[in-house]
Amino acid sequence: MTQQVIHPMVKLQRNVRSLIDSQIVKPSDNIWKIALLFGNEWQYWKQELIEFGFTMQDPLSDLLSVESWDEE
Repeated sequence: MTQQVIHPMVKLQRNVRSLIDSQIVKPSDNIWKIALLFGNEWQYWKQELIEFGFTMQDPLSDLLSVESWDEE
């Protein structure tokens, strides 16, 4: 039995989707709005987002629209 490894950014997407579903944030909110919700982990996530070309002013919907997190 092989276990598929989930890319960390997929986990972030799932967390953000949950926050939107719970109406804590909206898809149109800027990415920086989730910073406080991730606490000590935010520096890691912020760096990951920047490496994938996001800015903290991008809407959360942009993050959710990514279908593949290939690192090349």
